[in-house]
Amino acid sequence: MSLVELIARADARGLAASGLACLDRCVPLLDGDDEALRPLWALLADNADGTCGAAGHDWTEGLAQVRDKLAGPDAGGEDEAVLLARRMLGAAPAACTGPALRTWADACSVASLRIHRLLDPVGDAAREADVPRDGGTEGQPPLVAAELRRQTGVLELLAERGAAGLRPALEISTEGRRVLRAVVSRRARGRA
Repeated sequence: MSLVELIARADARGLAASGLACLDRCVPLLDGDDEALRPLWALLADNADGTCGAAGHDWTEGLAQVRDKLAGPDAGGEDEAVLLARRMLGAAPAACTGPALRTWADACSVASLRIHRLLDPVGDAAREADVPRDGGTEGQPPLVAAELRRQTGVLELLAERGAAGLRPALEISTEGRRVLRAVVSRRARGRA
């Protein structure tokens, strides 16, 4: 199944995890630490019914805390990759249900792939083109191909395992965050 089809078929937990995983992998662009999104992941894991709220906690409160933690400087001088990551965070819906959640997950998928294309040192040829999400990874630069595989893997895990897929989905996201952190670090050294 293609990435587009997986997003179209995902339930609320799958959509929230998909969007959250894309954002989590891009946290290095927001100067966030590795635990920045952990409260939102915990909310997804706390609920057996697939919703994003828990006793005493909810998605809206958790999202507000994450936004405060990752609030950066005025966006005037930031490059496109950072702006895309900020937009992902800013566009997260206050309610973890309904059509807004699907729209956000889809937009996060597109933005994360665009970020990976912008940052891929091998992918200079087609930086302006959108990454096709309805096919495989053939012909894609390495960083983009890996991100396509991660996005697909997260959605497949949640579709197959439900809440039990959250831990391995988080592991996929953590691996991707480490890769992007290394890329961002190399890029910063190259600019210095």
